[in-house]
Amino acid sequence: MSENSTFKALSAPKGVPDYVPPASATFIAVRDEFARQARLAGYQHIELPVFEDTTLFARGVGESTDVVSKEMYTFADRGDRSVTLRPEGTAGVMRAVIEHNLDRGYLPVKLNYYGPFFRYERPQAGRYRQLQQVGVEAIGVDDPLLDAEIIALADRCYRAVGLTGFRLELTSLGDNTCRPAYREKLQKFLFSLDLDEETRRRAEINPLRVLDDKRPEVKAMTADAPLMIDHLSDEARAHFDTVTATLDAMGVDYVINPRMVRGLDYYTKTTFEFVHDGLGAQSGIGGGGRYDGLMAQIGGQDLSGIGFGLGVDRTVLALEAEGVTLDGVERRVDVFGVAMGEEASKRMSLLIDDLRAAGISADMSYGGRGLKGAMKGADRAGAKFALVLGDNELEASEVAVKNLAEHSQTSVALDAQAVIAAVASTR
Repeated sequence: MSENSTFKALSAPKGVPDYVPPASATFIAVRDEFARQARLAGYQHIELPVFEDTTLFARGVGESTDVVSKEMYTFADRGDRSVTLRPEGTAGVMRAVIEHNLDRGYLPVKLNYYGPFFRYERPQAGRYRQLQQVGVEAIGVDDPLLDAEIIALADRCYRAVGLTGFRLELTSLGDNTCRPAYREKLQKFLFSLDLDEETRRRAEINPLRVLDDKRPEVKAMTADAPLMIDHLSDEARAHFDTVTATLDAMGVDYVINPRMVRGLDYYTKTTFEFVHDGLGAQSGIGGGGRYDGLMAQIGGQDLSGIGFGLGVDRTVLALEAEGVTLDGVERRVDVFGVAMGEEASKRMSLLIDDLRAAGISADMSYGGRGLKGAMKGADRAGAKFALVLGDNELEASEVAVKNLAEHSQTSVALDAQAVIAAVASTR
């Protein structure tokens, strides 16, 4: 290849967003605040594999779902085993709980996780092939008060980052005491319609999926379909009534959406979604529900669970739609060092290292920049304070501490503890 040959610039795979500074600061702030709220509610972190045995998702998520039938990234590894990049988190959490016997201890097992998930969807605003979520799961206790806790926690997560323009939609998908009879009633209705072959096959596997069809002609045909919430057993109705009464007492606003169908097959009883109309077609920003039978379905005990997945990507977009800027995300460091001259730069690097060791976020200007250029670096870092060190300061064994917000300056001893004291006194 000749020296003059050039390579075409590469870009990220289609549908996979990059988060680069300064936008990445908002992404991290949202993700970390969601995780912090989960920890405040007693949910401990679990780190999940990015890929799992394909059977886990086929069996746990449901073969009739679009996720399994159309959207999974599935491939054979070097050992010719079929593995799949995780499209969601609940099945993986349940597998880990079973494998590590967490379900044999105190219940409920309360876990939280975050990271990327993968679905081969048609990319558009808010719909990515690599999506970022924070999730929680409470496994082992079928208690409507736990349902209310999960929903209130999700609501608190959104409000904690300043989001207000969202709507919580809620329904019940029943349980094994009423779902079989409803399934039969719904299938009877659907099979009376002029459905295409694929939709009819879906109605045979999981008729609820047909109610989630977004095509106008199918929505029109199913407008009068029987709804699960109108056919709940006394037990399922009592469960749902307790959930709504508890949310009312907590002051969590919601609307009942009887036609809600989540995109995964394992949901039962309480099911919910958070919607933000500022995002257009991809308005869902998070959701979840209870999943009776999932643990037994993948080889564990017959224990119930409930959880949610909150979209970090879509929350960031929703914040942008509302014009909300998170406090402090523009600040990369608290302290920025500005040094003039080789000897000053060496001393500054040691001082900055000492500040970092003391737990203060700090950076400095590199490359021998002048005062004006170095101060631009302090501004771009969002620093509260600039430390200025030149020949005069070196000679006096001092460093100038500039409060950039108040436009004030003081000189202290060229020592980390003196700088820490000066910074602390003006915070």
